[in-house]
Amino acid sequence: MKVQALLNKDSYSKATGRGLVAGVIGGLAGTAVKSLVEHFLTVRKVEQRSTQIKIVDDLSTKITGSPISVDNEELAEQLVNFPIGASVGAAYGFGKKDDDELNIKDGIILGGSTWITTHETSLPMMGLEPKPTDVPIRMQMNELFAHVLFGITTEVVRSTVLKRLNERN
Repeated sequence: MKVQALLNKDSYSKATGRGLVAGVIGGLAGTAVKSLVEHFLTVRKVEQRSTQIKIVDDLSTKITGSPISVDNEELAEQLVNFPIGASVGAAYGFGKKDDDELNIKDGIILGGSTWITTHETSLPMMGLEPKPTDVPIRMQMNELFAHVLFGITTEVVRSTVLKRLNERN
């Protein structure tokens, strides 16, 4: 490779920055879609509090001495969902910083692996959710569906944003 060709290429830091930005935006969009889907599909038993609410409730109790109010539970849930979705999207965007082509399979893998590593393993191991064997299959499939839509949306938005950012250079 000639030195001039190397100098004309984008720097690693510029490509990384664009990949992270595209991933964060994709992750936020994916989280919005996932939250919307979970609003309509049953993903937990009626009496079961979400992991996000448990986390915010514990934090609120430690900081203020009282748990969050029932009126604020939906907002509290999203205060956890969106930063996590943005973080997952950022990591995904970093990994695909050099690839602005849309690949739906990658989005499906992102969503499915996110579901497996949270709802099927780490959250039950931490005692924040019931074991998968204690969750009805229908609810598990609804949760998986919501996560796959998260992954697909993240990929569609990430690739579109990255393509637009790359065109600007």
